[in-house]
Amino acid sequence: MRFLVLLALSALPFSLSSAEPEPFLIYAPSRTGEELLVFTLNPNPENKFPFAELELINHDDLGFPVRTIAQHPTKPILYLSGGSGEPGQENLAVKFLDPETHREDYGLSGFWPRAYAYLSVDRSGKFLLGCDYGSGIVDVYPLKENGMPLVDPVATLDQGRKAAHCVLTSPDNRHFYIPYVKEHNALYQYAFDAETGKVTALDPMNANPPEGTGPRHLAYHPKLPLLYFSEEQGLGVSTYRRDAESGQLTFVASANANGDDAPKEGVSASDIAMTPNAKFLYTGIRGHKHEYDYLAGYAIGDDGSLEPLGLTATEKIPWGLAVSPDGQHLVVTAFQGAKILVYRIGEDGSLKEVASLPVDEGISDVETLPIP
Repeated sequence: MRFLVLLALSALPFSLSSAEPEPFLIYAPSRTGEELLVFTLNPNPENKFPFAELELINHDDLGFPVRTIAQHPTKPILYLSGGSGEPGQENLAVKFLDPETHREDYGLSGFWPRAYAYLSVDRSGKFLLGCDYGSGIVDVYPLKENGMPLVDPVATLDQGRKAAHCVLTSPDNRHFYIPYVKEHNALYQYAFDAETGKVTALDPMNANPPEGTGPRHLAYHPKLPLLYFSEEQGLGVSTYRRDAESGQLTFVASANANGDDAPKEGVSASDIAMTPNAKFLYTGIRGHKHEYDYLAGYAIGDDGSLEPLGLTATEKIPWGLAVSPDGQHLVVTAFQGAKILVYRIGEDGSLKEVASLPVDEGISDVETLPIP
């Protein structure tokens, strides 16, 4: 199977970055196809047709419905999880990529205690962290030198609260935070030992997010002690300040690009993605019961404050978001619209769709890597 799409958009005013955009790879795990889809995006630096060339170059069989994907911070390795979580059902795969091409060299799969909805690797590359949405349980697994995780976790967190949505260590690798959505609305805080994988709850453990926000996925500011959470129920973005020593979070503000016209029910925010230069932030807004599917944009000030940039209409149920390695494109998975979409990020943070490709329904996560 091999597709190639060139997509021209209406010639709206759009200010391009002066830097020439770079080609990159896109990795999207398919639940329905039970495979990992691999694409190349080759941009045209000029603002004219064809804006970009998006091509499906490979599809690797995984053998189970995959929900999430994560990168190793220093090695060309991808981790994928999903499935039913039933005993005897494979639920985690490790893809080792060729360091010279970033295409698959070989892969392994196996059986872990849970099928995770979110994966991440700590900053040192020594531990794989998995978050099980259904049970709310979070596990920490040691990684071997070759990047393969051990089957037995060194830490398991079970606070009896469901709908845990992500786990991602802080830039200094000393803490992490577990957000809970819907009626479980909470934000649990932990100290993390990067040598042993030991996890200790902070006191107080709950940062007590404002009622109805539902913190979901997060992005750390690369220079300031700030965290940004997409608000699954609030539809905006919550900003928290992190104390460098204690790790405790303090709510700062909530910004919302949706305005007063957003439906009160039947919509929710999804993923969050920040440009590497920390100038812009984006979230997905999913219209489950309404025709209300958008990408919400925010400009990040020098002090880390957020200025809403408004909404960009997109395909049905934007779920997974990822920024290209050079920060000039935003990749979006349309869960129900069954598409991979690529947007060029303008100098002012505005988005212009430059390519799309039909794919399986049900893709909820995406990662990008540079082409070596």
